[in-house]
Amino acid sequence: MLVDTQPATHQHMPASPELREQWVTSQLIGALMDNLVPALIAATLSLPVLVFLMLDPFNRVEVGVWVGVMLATLVFRYRLIGIYRLQYDSVEGPQRMAFIQRYQWSWWVVAAVWGGSIFLTYRQADIATQFLCGLFVMGHSLLTLTAFSAYLPVFRRYVHALMLSVLLSLVVNTVVAADAPDALRNGGVLVALLLMFWWLLISAGKRLHLVYRSSFELQFSNQELIDSLTQQTRASRRAVATKNRFLASAAHDLRQPVHALSLYADWLASEPEMGREIAPRILQSTRAINELFDSLFDLTRIDAGNYKVRLQHVEVQKLLADLVMQFEPVAAAKSLKLRTRASPITIWADPVVLRRILGNLVSNALRHTYKGGVLLGLRRREDLLVFEVWDTGVGIEREHQQAIFQEFFRVSQHQGTEDSLGLGLTIVSKLTMLMGYQLSLSSKANKGSVFRVMLPSFTQKEALETHHHVDAPNTVPMTDD
Repeated sequence: MLVDTQPATHQHMPASPELREQWVTSQLIGALMDNLVPALIAATLSLPVLVFLMLDPFNRVEVGVWVGVMLATLVFRYRLIGIYRLQYDSVEGPQRMAFIQRYQWSWWVVAAVWGGSIFLTYRQADIATQFLCGLFVMGHSLLTLTAFSAYLPVFRRYVHALMLSVLLSLVVNTVVAADAPDALRNGGVLVALLLMFWWLLISAGKRLHLVYRSSFELQFSNQELIDSLTQQTRASRRAVATKNRFLASAAHDLRQPVHALSLYADWLASEPEMGREIAPRILQSTRAINELFDSLFDLTRIDAGNYKVRLQHVEVQKLLADLVMQFEPVAAAKSLKLRTRASPITIWADPVVLRRILGNLVSNALRHTYKGGVLLGLRRREDLLVFEVWDTGVGIEREHQQAIFQEFFRVSQHQGTEDSLGLGLTIVSKLTMLMGYQLSLSSKANKGSVFRVMLPSFTQKEALETHHHVDAPNTVPMTDD
């Protein structure tokens, strides 16, 4: 059973350019659909006036067909707004882009129909009617500048379709009336003016689109800044909470050995002849204080990036023998067996860091084990070298298996933590990360635990014997999940 050995951290990261572009595009589409409503209302109100101007006894059929098509497009556009409001207004990203791509043909159709009004009036009606219909189409073109320029692809398609429809209307009607006086000259002038207006409309649309885009990009950046400040505020609050927890834990855990040391000193001052009995107790209290401060200093150096790593050849069996010599008195005092099992192998590592990692794990195992023993060993797994620390202790509940690596965390129902700030496993976690090792935990409540430190195969420099497995204590009935 492998568990994440690091506490979850939520650090705000800047959004990727793809995510930023996706969000901005989504907002531009939203602005397009919001602007579509007033554009539709204006088109609906201007339609009766335009029909009145175009209506003539000789073209009622053509105007009727045009009006029918125009009404159908208006109804469809209103329905399109309803679909967007119900299904896409509350979503963002690819879904909105898919919506626009699905219905983009409707913008072409509407633009072409509007341009068709020129076909029904140019050189078909009197000069005043032609002029007024031309003003209506020009006004509609300017309205699209503000309504559709938010989303540039739609704006371009709409303007191109509208201008192309008007251009075709001018050319066809000019060719039909080519024999009329000044027909070609007037038609040519109008086409030239139309092309100039077309270019100006596209240029103005690009500039207005940039205003929209800049506004949304600024909004996105501001939101990122707000999120970052929120994350920093939360981090500051967590730091304050950690500091308060540290002060409470340090005050509690340092008070006991310091108080005991004071009592022993007073006792020694009043009864000097008891020095032989008091001295070991003073030494024990002093060691407890030193261990607490060593843990704090180690944690500070790691967090500050001042922990120096010095790689060299490390004989595993000698390292394990030194750890046994260090912790054998602790195990003997609790009537526990402390065993090691490893092949004679030399690895490439920092002996101080590796000893600190394994020492903290062994110390933690002994602290929470009351019968049975602790086994420290090395086994090889394919391309990994795995140090394992087995114990037959109280075990760790599943809900605590990630939290135990956090600073100052101690399971409340566990005993034997009076002399610990709860930093040992935190230091192990940080040192393994520093060295690029992997750390895992398997544990069952009231059965025992096994901590594994996995080293990459390149750390192995020389193997003097063949593969040798580590046997777990018989009293720990667990397997790797």
